[in-house]
Amino acid sequence: MSPAKVLVTGGVRSGKSRHAESLLAAAPTVTYVAAGPAYDDADWAARIDAHRARRPATWSTEETRDIARVLAVASAPVLVDCLGTWLTGVIDDAGLWEAPVEEVEAHVLDRLDGILAALRTTGERVVLVTNEVGLGVVPEHRSARLFRDLLGTINQRVAEACDEVHLVIAGRVLRL
Repeated sequence: MSPAKVLVTGGVRSGKSRHAESLLAAAPTVTYVAAGPAYDDADWAARIDAHRARRPATWSTEETRDIARVLAVASAPVLVDCLGTWLTGVIDDAGLWEAPVEEVEAHVLDRLDGILAALRTTGERVVLVTNEVGLGVVPEHRSARLFRDLLGTINQRVAEACDEVHLVIAGRVLRL
């Protein structure tokens, strides 16, 4: 059985979602939170379809950015995939990509505080997936820098609230 709260991080196509799913594979039911935006894009649709095809029929799916609400009412283990797409959706929904950094940070961190409070109080097992984006060069574009910096902060705060952090690289898992 996996620890109560686990943050799974790694690069794109590292195997982090598959690993996160494996941590809850023995659970009879799981609430899967698809927290990101839905794009009208064939490649994105194919990714979503692949994720859906891997999930057992007993898992329910909630497509929402209100992760705090899902955690607060959870009666089964929860898998959140992923905090990077959640962040994109939160900024998109509020139309804040061009807003002052302080305004964006305040908006995002306010929503994160709700998630952290619910994460700390839920009695259910929770696995959260995120992206590790701070290993590369400083992005040229403001929006990419904003995303990278905010996701780094989110990852640190969520990691503090979790029992374990797993870094997935090339399908291999390192427990931090």
